[in-house]
Amino acid sequence: MSVSDSGSATYSEALEGSNAKRGLWSSRLAFILAATGSAVGLGNIWKFPYITGENGGGAFVLVYLLCIAAVGLPIMMAEVLIGRRGGHSPVNSLRLIAERDRLKPAWRMVGAVGVLAGFLILSFYSVIGGWAVSYVGTAASGQLVGQSAEAVGAIFSNLLGDPMTLLLWHTVFMALVMLVVAKGVRAGLERAVSILMPGLFVLLLIAVGYAMTSGEFGRAVSFLFQPDFSKLSTSGILVALGHAFFTLSLGMAVMMAYGSYLPKNVSIAKTSIAVSVIDTGVALLAGLAIFPIVFANGLEPGAGPGLIFQTLPLAFGQMPMGSLFGTLFFVLLIFAAWTSGISLLEPIVEWLEERKGLNRTASTLGAGVVCWALGIASILSLNLWSDFAPLGSIAMFEGKTIFDLLDFFTANILLPLGGLLVAVFAGWVMSREAVEKELALSGPMFRLWYLTIRYFTPVAVAAVFIYNLM
Repeated sequence: MSVSDSGSATYSEALEGSNAKRGLWSSRLAFILAATGSAVGLGNIWKFPYITGENGGGAFVLVYLLCIAAVGLPIMMAEVLIGRRGGHSPVNSLRLIAERDRLKPAWRMVGAVGVLAGFLILSFYSVIGGWAVSYVGTAASGQLVGQSAEAVGAIFSNLLGDPMTLLLWHTVFMALVMLVVAKGVRAGLERAVSILMPGLFVLLLIAVGYAMTSGEFGRAVSFLFQPDFSKLSTSGILVALGHAFFTLSLGMAVMMAYGSYLPKNVSIAKTSIAVSVIDTGVALLAGLAIFPIVFANGLEPGAGPGLIFQTLPLAFGQMPMGSLFGTLFFVLLIFAAWTSGISLLEPIVEWLEERKGLNRTASTLGAGVVCWALGIASILSLNLWSDFAPLGSIAMFEGKTIFDLLDFFTANILLPLGGLLVAVFAGWVMSREAVEKELALSGPMFRLWYLTIRYFTPVAVAAVFIYNLM
């Protein structure tokens, strides 16, 4: 299909002309650190341990690793190649590719779905990041030492019940994210991840070393790596598939945005594999840091979302040097959340720069403030609006607060939908020649990826999508 209106053509020409003003990652390592920083977040350190505990340990981990390889990695490669081939924000990259290849312009909505998902996620992700900021002070001040389960639970409940305190920490976290994004690719994103990611790895290794002194490290290793398929249900398999998708920041347009800054001489396949391996390694190390402490204190590994903010604080309060290592653990959590928050804000900022002609600072301020304001609704839904269920008349949304709805809508609808559309676009809509050229793969490796992205990946993502809705 040819471009039918001169306004669209003029806009596309302006986009092409603006490409010289964009920054690029200085090296392959810079991209790997940034993409890994996006992937390594609360999903690895908060969510992965508790869903592993809920689904029986080793068998779940094995399925999760297979899902990373068969679903997560192919989609990540597809997102990065789309971003690099378009060379702009996710929406405009899809728009330019569609116009160059005479495709239907509606395909640009694939990028829009991802940008919207990332923006909505950041609004409540920042609230959770604020919890981690708050808990650094809680642990450092010794408030957890010797406390009962009821007292530790009360600390968390009191935090959630205080909207002004939540607003303070939400504001601090969002300001940290905006501060980095406003400085651009090299001075902001690249410099931040070059400090935060090594710091995160060091803190994580310290946490694992501390867990090894608990006396239950061997039990934790067996729990994580010794499969017992009798404990794995069909639901657990789909949870593993869904988390493999979520943990790599797929369907959020993040990898498209980061891919748009990737130099042409860098291998998409090699960098995507490196990011997937490091992200998975962090998740497994987080399990090795957390489960020995949980087992040593007779706590429940499947404690659910409260594992990090209730179960672990109780354990730290009972252990030698618990205040010090509890503080380090929550600093680790902040680093993980911060790098992910940066990546979630970047796609909308990149689009505002292109679409509205705003500079980087103005784009960051505009997007950040709106996202911060939306987060206030999530804060209030934890306390003053806790009984307010906007869509409660619909069975599947019954009892869901604004916070719950944002979480459900993004995780169960927008992310799988975005990933499915990316797989279809890269596997069925883009020309095979263009995809092969961008990936720079040939022979059996390209054929394997191409068959996977065309057939297996869309079916797997569709299964998760339908299961979540049902």
